[in-house]
Amino acid sequence: MIAEILPSPIGTGSTFVDYDAALTALYPQEAAAVASARPKRRQEYANVRMCARRAMRELGVPPAPVLSGERGEPLWPDGIVGSLTHCPGFRAAAMGRSSAFVGLGIDAEPNLPLTEDLLEFVSLPQERARVHALTQHFPGVCWDRLLFSAKEAVFKIWFPLTERGLDFTEADLRIDPDDGTFSARLLVQGPTVDGRRIEGFNGRWLSRQGVLVTAIALRRTAHR
Repeated sequence: MIAEILPSPIGTGSTFVDYDAALTALYPQEAAAVASARPKRRQEYANVRMCARRAMRELGVPPAPVLSGERGEPLWPDGIVGSLTHCPGFRAAAMGRSSAFVGLGIDAEPNLPLTEDLLEFVSLPQERARVHALTQHFPGVCWDRLLFSAKEAVFKIWFPLTERGLDFTEADLRIDPDDGTFSARLLVQGPTVDGRRIEGFNGRWLSRQGVLVTAIALRRTAHR
């Protein structure tokens, strides 16, 4: 799924099934990081790193451990940008070379509605109005959950560029139901990359097999 909404050349790996063998395939540093975690968390951690190894192989990068930073962000080998995601029933990884991409952000969520309280917490009034309109016209997708997923993808590309948090209300999302795209307009000052100020992000989304996936890939200016 995730490969369908990302451009080339990006390596990806994904799975709908957790494999016990992923636990034994962890690097010692990775295994130590989740040694005291609950079994479910260890399975998530191991299988999403199995996906990362597949993505590395696809990209032609030697396999390497993927540890986590202070905010839980994945720490990639030099010259690599990437993103990880997991939700019930789905794990995925994506990575590209930093010579071609400024950053990547991917997210996966179950195609299930948010509670009203949670929707209000993660969205702006105008976004809620758009979500309600989309729900009326296209009921097969939980647009509130898709909005949340897209904002998670925005954060995952934002944080490595800025090392700062981004509140849910600091980006205004618009989702296009027809062409599988979305746009995020930053409501705070964005970072300057390759001599240009980042004012927002454009991404793609997909709904399949009960899972919603979102992805943002920001290319280097020289590769546009």
